[in-house]
Amino acid sequence: MLKLDLIKDVLAAALSTGGDFAELFVEDTLRTSLTMVNGQVEEGISGRDHGVGIRIFRGLTSVYGYTNDSSRGGLLAAARQAAAAIAGVSGRLDLQLNQVPTGNSHPIRIMPHTVETHKKVDLMRRAHKAASAYDDLVTQVRVGFADEEQNVLVANSEGLVAEDQRVRTRFSVQAVASKNGEKQTGVSSPGRHMGFELFDSVVDVEAQAREAARSAVTMVNADLCPSGKMPVVIANEFGGVIFHEACGHGLEATSVAKGHSVFSDKLGQKIASDVVTAIDDGTIGNAWGSANIDDEGTPTRRNVLIEKGILKGYMVDKLNGRRMNMDRTGSARRQSYKFAPTSRMTNTYIANGTSTPEKIIASTEYGLYARYMGGGSVNPATGDFNFAVREGYLIKDGRIDKPVRGGTLIGRGSEVLLKIDMVGNDLDFGQGMCGSVSGSIPADVGQPCIRVSSITVGGRKEAE
Repeated sequence: MLKLDLIKDVLAAALSTGGDFAELFVEDTLRTSLTMVNGQVEEGISGRDHGVGIRIFRGLTSVYGYTNDSSRGGLLAAARQAAAAIAGVSGRLDLQLNQVPTGNSHPIRIMPHTVETHKKVDLMRRAHKAASAYDDLVTQVRVGFADEEQNVLVANSEGLVAEDQRVRTRFSVQAVASKNGEKQTGVSSPGRHMGFELFDSVVDVEAQAREAARSAVTMVNADLCPSGKMPVVIANEFGGVIFHEACGHGLEATSVAKGHSVFSDKLGQKIASDVVTAIDDGTIGNAWGSANIDDEGTPTRRNVLIEKGILKGYMVDKLNGRRMNMDRTGSARRQSYKFAPTSRMTNTYIANGTSTPEKIIASTEYGLYARYMGGGSVNPATGDFNFAVREGYLIKDGRIDKPVRGGTLIGRGSEVLLKIDMVGNDLDFGQGMCGSVSGSIPADVGQPCIRVSSITVGGRKEAE
């Protein structure tokens, strides 16, 4: 994407005022986004992003700048401007660049940009038709299609040059059911590090649409959720969003290195129940959050965060690794060249346990079954969270009983980890976009069915 002699010159300019490390991140991305509401295409956006980020370290000081002018003059000017913020004495740079071959664990069969737009729209129309026909209570259907092809090059003053290609495709259906002034929403949003073959081998758009409609219709007919402390069984797949938000962010060096995490300085200590093992793995083939290398050029890897309740590791990027005196873990990520990278999750999940979901339900005399989780809020410093239960059911006498709506789960991540007393054997993943200081990035969340022995459930009362 850039010639080696130009890379050398730009890195030299970046270090000209005394920096001890410099890095280039070159990005060229093609994107398409389509939105359909009630059968009509309302928005279609396609475009190309191209630019270069330049980062410089001097000890624990970091400077970041970026430009979309990738000419020699533009890059040298950007490098010198960033270097001006570093006060020091320049030394002699004898840089030997080493092009590192990047293996590909995420093969792509059909590049999205080679597929005509009308074929993408046809998928959306099929989904709209399936969701709309599910039930007369479905009053609105919103369908989205998005794909991107991101090509990146990372080079730094340690001699590294590495390239990667990330191709992602995602399909979403949002169905709204209405009854007596009440509206409920069902959502299905599968995505993968794949091309258009996603719809040949993984995603049945009509089945996804019917599932979104079923969830919305079920909830609009549901009673209100009771409140109080009770056992909660959280289903697999996107249920993992609670671990991701309330605990996962607290295991990123972004917060750990500065002591802003409840998990700082707790390596080797017990932070979860014995049945909990949690992993962040950026190597899973064609998974939504996977890549061959991270955005610092480090190969992604499988990082065990918690093993049988014991904190084993953090997710670490280069700068925070300096602060913590720890090696990088292939966890540095960023939204685009406009953001400096930092430690972020990739595909984060609670590993399989030994119980079946049926056994977990049967072992629960009374409680709440959260089939699908919705949005929520988290205080990353404390892990305090509040998450909506998008589709919930009461459990009575070891059986799933009537559906209930309006439930929320309220707690603290560090406490919930210790209260997980059963873990299922049905691990699955859900896809989302994760926001943090380095922007919005694709991330998988996952877990098998789990039970939290006691958690505060917020409910709703009928209006008087």
